[in-house]
Amino acid sequence: MTLNEICKILQADFIGDVKDLDKEIKMACGSDLMSDVLSFIKADSLLLTGLANPQVVRTAEMAGIAGICFVRGKQPQPGTVKLAEEKKIPLLTTKLSMHESCGRLYREGLPGCDELK
Repeated sequence: MTLNEICKILQADFIGDVKDLDKEIKMACGSDLMSDVLSFIKADSLLLTGLANPQVVRTAEMAGIAGICFVRGKQPQPGTVKLAEEKKIPLLTTKLSMHESCGRLYREGLPGCDELK
C-alpha cells in the first residue's frame, strides 16, 4: 500500500515536504511506547502514534520505519518536522483515533507487524 493510499484511507494530511507519495508501506503498527517500537516494529512499516516529539523521528530512523502518522489530530513541532525531513521520513496526521486508524488500514489489507514474521 502506498503512502498516498494510506492518506486517503485515514483522511490524513501530509506534514512538511513529502516527496515520495508512492512510497510502499508493507505493514503498520500503532504504539506510543518507543521501547515497544524498537522491540517489535519491522522495517518499512508505518508507525501510528500519539507522540509528536523528536524522539519519535529518532526511533523511526533507528527502526527503519518508512513513515509516521500522528493520530488524534496531533501536530508535531517545527523541529520535529525538520528532523523528519532531514531523515527523509514522511509525516502524516489524522484526526482519527489510533484504534480507528489501525482498524481501517487492516480492513483495507495492510497487515500488522505481528503478522509478518
